[in-house]
Amino acid sequence: MSNDPLLQPFQLRHLTLRNRIMITSHEPAYPEDGMPKDRYRAYHVERAKAGVALTMTAGSASVSRDSPPVFNNILAWKDEVVGWMRQLADECHDHGCAVMIQLTHLGRRTRWDKADWLPVVSPSHEREAAHRSFPKKMEDWDIARIIGDYVDAAERMKAAGLDGLELQAYGHLMDQFWSPLTNDLDGPYGGDLDNRLRFTFDILRGIRERCGPDFIVGVRYTGDECLPGGFDAGDGIAISQKLKDSGLVDFLNVVRGHIDTDAGLTDVIPVQGMRNAPHLDFAGQIRGATNFPTFHAAKIPDVPTARHAIAAGLVDMVGMTRAHIADPHLVRKIVEGREDDIRPCVGANYCLDRIYQGGLAFCLHNAATGREETMPHTIPPAATKKRVTIVGAGPAGMEAARVAAERGHAVTVFEAAGQPGGQIRLTALQERRRDMISIIAWRLAMCEKHGVTFRFNTFAEADDVLETRPDEVIIATGGLPHTEVLVEGNDLVVSAWDILSGDMKPGQNVLVYDDAGDHAALQAADLIAATGARVEIVTPDRAFSPEVMGMNLVPYMRSLQVRDTTFTVTWRLQSVTRDGNRLHAALGSDYGAMTRERIVDQVVVNHGTRPLDELYFDLKPLSSNRGEVDYEALTTGGLQEVRTNPQGSFRLFRIGDAVAARNTHAAIYDALRLVKDL
Repeated sequence: MSNDPLLQPFQLRHLTLRNRIMITSHEPAYPEDGMPKDRYRAYHVERAKAGVALTMTAGSASVSRDSPPVFNNILAWKDEVVGWMRQLADECHDHGCAVMIQLTHLGRRTRWDKADWLPVVSPSHEREAAHRSFPKKMEDWDIARIIGDYVDAAERMKAAGLDGLELQAYGHLMDQFWSPLTNDLDGPYGGDLDNRLRFTFDILRGIRERCGPDFIVGVRYTGDECLPGGFDAGDGIAISQKLKDSGLVDFLNVVRGHIDTDAGLTDVIPVQGMRNAPHLDFAGQIRGATNFPTFHAAKIPDVPTARHAIAAGLVDMVGMTRAHIADPHLVRKIVEGREDDIRPCVGANYCLDRIYQGGLAFCLHNAATGREETMPHTIPPAATKKRVTIVGAGPAGMEAARVAAERGHAVTVFEAAGQPGGQIRLTALQERRRDMISIIAWRLAMCEKHGVTFRFNTFAEADDVLETRPDEVIIATGGLPHTEVLVEGNDLVVSAWDILSGDMKPGQNVLVYDDAGDHAALQAADLIAATGARVEIVTPDRAFSPEVMGMNLVPYMRSLQVRDTTFTVTWRLQSVTRDGNRLHAALGSDYGAMTRERIVDQVVVNHGTRPLDELYFDLKPLSSNRGEVDYEALTTGGLQEVRTNPQGSFRLFRIGDAVAARNTHAAIYDALRLVKDL
């Protein structure tokens, strides 16, 4: 048996967990009609068969009708959930993985205009900033009803064959009772700490009476709200001890902080550029104070950090949830001694930010996650070996090269720069986003392992491509910034890329015009503001940086708001003219004939990219498919069989920003779903 601390089994009462790595509760937003159907099941089974010890399904499975999901959660209050959860549990059990579920009532952390339009409830009228609903202050019959709902939902999960469950108590109804900030009830459920905990213990007693002593039950909770007037770490230790001493729970799953604002949520679940494992020592304090099984997860993205958590005795089970979104085969690779092959989580948080905007959870650089039914995590070998030539070594080109090489093809990659990366390399120049380069570094390592030939510092032309005698050609040349968006003065502006690359020195009074809403504008503004310059970010959108999304926005705001930065929405940059040695910027509005003026010394425009597609069009008439893609085959997993030019000796495709300006995930997904079948 391995002596790796991560690979040691853990005995949780009667349940033996095969190692110390778990997937903590999270909602990837894959349910259909509130049920964990095929897509949801495939996601968890993929990780179960790869060796994870415990998968905690369903972040925030709803126990009550008046807890309507805001990001497509499982509806645990419906009887039909039993059959679907049984299928999931049975398949995961077949692969040796334990299965639990997180149950909750959202309380004020939802909206009244969802589902059945029932009033939001909470132990006070205090509104949560994130979801904006003013709750009904709970009555005695609300409390009794919801306690019963928790118990009924737990019974359903036992009937489904799950190994256990955890109750969610951070930001949701349960700890809304705990906190003096959100509970102004009179006794017996308000007042001192014991009264505020009564709701929790009534639920736990009900579950034990209904489900028996052998059904494993835990609580995932905040041990410190980190809010003035809320409960602090001392209270958290007291709560932890009370949970243990009750004899009603089998494990504690500890977090720290509050999630009622974007900033608070991001501190609980840190993103790129924030410290790794910021709450791990706190979890260790809870375990030390209670000497009770303790689980924890919060930005533990890599194996060494996870190994330390177990080896140092800080926790008993370590959650690596986003790490498993990036690489579901993480545990298998540890077991096989292939840690270097693990696809790294880069903390981009594309997965969670999409959920909180109502989308499905996708990994920024693993396009198979969430698409397990159609996209492979392990690339199958091709029956026929081909010569594949790729032009461009950004994320699209590198993914195409990786997949083609793992298929067994002979792969040649042309790249105009001296190293791979494309826009990723530019993004990663900012210290806070430097981990993005791992998207490229991992693919480069995989390509080198599989014998890909790279020709750097080569601006490929048609003859260069033809000399490789290709069977397949993939153009992944990306794009260049498009700044010609003005009625007048396009020659007077610079691009966000110019600032990020250092090709243009930041001015001292700068207008950043963002008509794309992605990271480039905020990164440029952040870099400029750091010099002490005054920066105004102007956008025609009604909200700034919509493509960045909530949790990723937090570090930018913390940086920019302490500097001389202004945000101006709903105004469009129309023209720029010279005004002596300065620039006159004219703003207009889509809402009417209003105008505004600015006098600045630099204007930075972020308006996406336009494709670098000359080589594609040079090769198009020589190709057998004339560049045509069968979209039906592409989206359903079929083969590309277009042959419109019998004289062509190769097929031609283009992917990523060489087609149109999109994001990293789109570029990588383009490559994976095309090349997996070549």
